[in-house]
Amino acid sequence: MTEQPKSNKPLIFIFIAFAVGAVMGGMYTKINFLQAGYRPAVTAPQVLAENTQAPPAPVPQKPASINVNVTADDPVLGKASAKLTIVEFGDYQCPFCGRFFKEVQSAIVKDYVDTGKVKFVYKNLAFLGKESVDAANAALCAKDQNKFWEYHDKLYTSQNGENQGAFSLTNLKQFASDLGLNSLKFNACLDAQKYDSQVKADVAEAGKNGFTGTPSTVVGTVPVIGAQPYSQFKTIIDQELEKL
Repeated sequence: MTEQPKSNKPLIFIFIAFAVGAVMGGMYTKINFLQAGYRPAVTAPQVLAENTQAPPAPVPQKPASINVNVTADDPVLGKASAKLTIVEFGDYQCPFCGRFFKEVQSAIVKDYVDTGKVKFVYKNLAFLGKESVDAANAALCAKDQNKFWEYHDKLYTSQNGENQGAFSLTNLKQFASDLGLNSLKFNACLDAQKYDSQVKADVAEAGKNGFTGTPSTVVGTVPVIGAQPYSQFKTIIDQELEKL
């Protein structure tokens, strides 16, 4: 008597039950994720297909409290008797600092510094590399010869990429010569990195106040992050002057 082959029906039923369970479990997990506010990751091509506009850049958070320590070593533009102080933390290689210098600082100087209402202080937030640090040192070396602001302006009008040689030591020394500084004194100051400790102190001061990018500016006690338009600065400056 030949043995009858066993039926495969139980195995089929088990497989079907397992598949149904997996599908139901997957649906349950997906529903829970969607209810919790989760969304699956979307690749860049999918994003562009759904929305051709790039998402807006995140707005930097303003520091909660501001207490900038201005010292006698800081370069100041304007009358000591000016009621309001504006402090900029900048990096000479930062293109947005360059925009602030060209579009905003000049207007602030014309309307408020030259009229005796405001004094403008520059501090270094040199974080973009060696050329930023060297440029910051060079400007302070120029301050030794009462040419800080002329050198500061020369740096911002000579930007040409980050760490691409625009602010090499050779160029920094040539800038000093072009501005009529005593080259022997300037070169010795720069080679010795005489003001490196002050540059580092400025960076630490920026960090203490929560500044992580440039330009970061303080109008009185009001932080202004980024190269905002002059109209915004004017509004804040006028409001701060009214309080004094």
